[in-house]
Amino acid sequence: MKVLIVGGVAGGASTAARLRRNDENAEIIMLEKGDYVSFANCGLPYYVGKVIKSKEALLLQTPESFYNRFHIDVRVRSEVFSVNYAKKTVSVRNCETGESYIESYDKLVLSPGAKPIIPKIKGMDLKHVFTLRNIPDAFAIEEFIIHNKTKSCAVIGGGFIGLEMAENLKSSGLEVSVIEAGSHVMPSIDTDMAYDVQNYIRSKGIKLYLNSRAQEITNSSVIFENGIEVAADMIIMSIGITPDTEFLKDSHILLGERGEILVNDYMETSVNDIFALGDAVSIKNIISGQRVLIPLASPANKQGRIVADNLCGKNQKYNGSQGTSIIKLFEMTVASTGEKEESLIRNNIPYKKVFTYSSSHAGYYPDGKMMSLKLLFSPLDGKILAVQIVGYDGVDKRIDVLANAVRFGLTVYDLQEMELAYAPPFSSAKDPVNMLGYVASNVLDGKMKVFYLEDISSLPKEAILIDVRTVEEFENGHINGAVNIPLDSLRSCLNALDKNKVIYLTCQIGLRGYIAQRILDQKGYSSFNLSGGYRLYRAAEINKAGLL
Repeated sequence: MKVLIVGGVAGGASTAARLRRNDENAEIIMLEKGDYVSFANCGLPYYVGKVIKSKEALLLQTPESFYNRFHIDVRVRSEVFSVNYAKKTVSVRNCETGESYIESYDKLVLSPGAKPIIPKIKGMDLKHVFTLRNIPDAFAIEEFIIHNKTKSCAVIGGGFIGLEMAENLKSSGLEVSVIEAGSHVMPSIDTDMAYDVQNYIRSKGIKLYLNSRAQEITNSSVIFENGIEVAADMIIMSIGITPDTEFLKDSHILLGERGEILVNDYMETSVNDIFALGDAVSIKNIISGQRVLIPLASPANKQGRIVADNLCGKNQKYNGSQGTSIIKLFEMTVASTGEKEESLIRNNIPYKKVFTYSSSHAGYYPDGKMMSLKLLFSPLDGKILAVQIVGYDGVDKRIDVLANAVRFGLTVYDLQEMELAYAPPFSSAKDPVNMLGYVASNVLDGKMKVFYLEDISSLPKEAILIDVRTVEEFENGHINGAVNIPLDSLRSCLNALDKNKVIYLTCQIGLRGYIAQRILDQKGYSSFNLSGGYRLYRAAEINKAGLL
């Protein structure tokens, strides 16, 4: 069996290595148009920021090491520019000499990856404008900063790569601005969870421009559509990626609207004996059931293993992805899994939501850090649809547990039952994961009726808004129109409250509001508790004002 693999990074390299372990006799040729194979592209921002100091550390394998260990013919600087499915051949261009040749195959694996989206903006061809997708890109950015003594940079795009680059450039001493066309950074999380992230980014001295679209790049600045001009010696363009599949347009392989390769559950394309995987394919989202692009390394590696097995006669399915992701921003960690609210609404999937705030470890143990958690779940059976976490220590541990909960269809009741490792330096007896389950089940069972940040502006005029925090907390800031009745005084003030009016409760994070609601409900009052409490309200207000 002769197998050609187009693309030699995560998906392609994983396929090649697994295939050799399955079949010692197969002829395997891996064609990569770039200079490197199996490199750590997720580590590129940290190389630019000197966190990773060695160029060699980015190289997981070389053509020589691949051949020595796996007996695989790896050809770098070899671009496949067309596929002839009828003759079972591909046309290959040697990027060094410009010469072309034909290579035949019995089986073809396509893992061409994705390329940066390059917008049609005046000035994009200037020498100080960069994208970051591969090792030469990282080297070019590094050399430009050194040789030009760069002082400032504008990062256009507030997604993963954009924010990682902003952090690393800021840590290297540059003045950094982040320009995002959307309403918030981090497209994998919802607006309400982005408030803390944006406030934190600003607190680190990074200028953040939201709802701002670049119109022109000059030698020393970026000009927005609204006329605002931001000074910058260097530009990092990071507005997203698109499947690198132009070479397949005449191949009879079915492509989607965005140029993505369409595959079935076995990673097979529409053409016999041709498989595809990685950033260039659309896969099933396990929550919505829709075919989506999820350009992450972990799914690509899993798909490579499945493709290699199926090449050898197995019948392995790829069951889809939920897009679990995580990012480090200075000391902050942001993570998510599953579908955010916007996606659930778009796909007509009913849901409920809760916010909780928990310490990374026992409250009495020093240096605990708070984390904000948002849970989206089904109102029918409590099945977990998504989780978003913003915090510091321990976020990675919790998102991994909750990602498995999403993956295997667990419910909010299952979160209560999870037995998680506990010792004061690591967690609390009621882990943040358990707390999510407790709060969500209270909502599902009707013990806690909630309202949300977006509801505050439309509360009925006759409604009573009660803040049950202490007097000192209330005086340090509160929601306009709220009346302060501290929780410990609530029972003695019940006679002053009108049972014909709905009471809306708020506290700092929602816990005291819930206790107040249980008192009121059992005394015959109708009440709702603000999920996320004053803490979330305050984060939104700070973000709105652009304060540090």
